[in-house]
Amino acid sequence: MDGGDAEAMPGQRKRKQREQERQRRDAVRFAPDAGHWEVIFATDEHAELRAHLGKLRAEDEQFDMSTIRIDQFCGRLIYPSTYQLSRFVPNSTSTPTSRVDGPAPPGGK
Repeated sequence: MDGGDAEAMPGQRKRKQREQERQRRDAVRFAPDAGHWEVIFATDEHAELRAHLGKLRAEDEQFDMSTIRIDQFCGRLIYPSTYQLSRFVPNSTSTPTSRVDGPAPPGGK
């Protein structure tokens, strides 16, 4: 049954290609030289994490979930699991400072 898998899973190739393209875009967008991840919330309760995430979504209509990362640090024995919510903060782009209009320098225009 050579090639049977391709026929059994219609659209799989397109989905895989879209996922790979998204991963390539995200690798460039979230590259270390493009910015950093800033922890905005940490808890050991999953329900608190979900509530905080819901609060962020409700407060900001422009909330971009693609810039959010959720990390789960698994606990062992006496240490509970911990959840961290981080937001990607892009590096500030260096823009030339605008000149303040004032008197012209002597001899200048």
